[in-house]
Amino acid sequence: MAVTDGLPVIKLGVEDAIAGLVLSTEAKWNQTEEDWRVFLHEGVVFGIRNGPLLVATAALLPYSGNNAWISMVLVTSSHRRRGLATRLVDACLETARKNGLTSWLDATPEGAAVYGPLGFTPTLQLRRLKLVMPPRLPTPPPPAASLDTLRTRDLRATGFDRSALLTAFAQRSGSRIVASHGAIALIRDGRTARHIGPLFADNAADALALVHAIARSENAPLLIDAVAPQAAFLEGLIASGWTIERPFQRMRLGPATSAGDEMPFAVAGPEFG
Repeated sequence: MAVTDGLPVIKLGVEDAIAGLVLSTEAKWNQTEEDWRVFLHEGVVFGIRNGPLLVATAALLPYSGNNAWISMVLVTSSHRRRGLATRLVDACLETARKNGLTSWLDATPEGAAVYGPLGFTPTLQLRRLKLVMPPRLPTPPPPAASLDTLRTRDLRATGFDRSALLTAFAQRSGSRIVASHGAIALIRDGRTARHIGPLFADNAADALALVHAIARSENAPLLIDAVAPQAAFLEGLIASGWTIERPFQRMRLGPATSAGDEMPFAVAGPEFG
């Protein structure tokens, strides 16, 4: 029996944000300490410690309409392949079941192969893209937009009320909400790159125009999690110098919930939906 087999699954608190950040940094993910505080404050984060060391996590973040997002499934390299992630995901699923929640997640291809046998069904696909060197041109940044406008568009597109999440994003230092010609997006800091999303627009041309304007006003690497069925948008990003880093498969476990009235062009991130 491995020494980790008997380690209990525990609930983490806001004081564990830095320990969680250590795990996501080891995995080379883009989360910040503030991201971890969202999960720890708004949701429930399960963890496993080996002595004082936090070695594994998984988070369940509830949204409206009996929906919840599972993410931050992390295991430090020295403790992998011991079933810790499975135990933590099971804890998330049991919590969701007890509360009557439909569980969602955005999985890597390897993760999708694990979650499928658990009963998760695929919905839409995402593509994470990166722009390493945004073009620097003497162009003013896109006009600012209000948090209320973003929240209204987000609810219309997703069917979830994510006011707490979007407010937390918008209140951070360095965050901004911009809009132009019916397109609107939020830009926020990440650990290694700035993140664009969510992004909503009436058409691909307006979505691309807003992304190009954002890129011209930024001086750091950028990430965006584009919705793959928005093919013209995805092709336009690639043509303008963005490169695909990895795919994600959105999956659902539980009854279908009310869908939004439009499809976003980019999401808030695979950890947030």
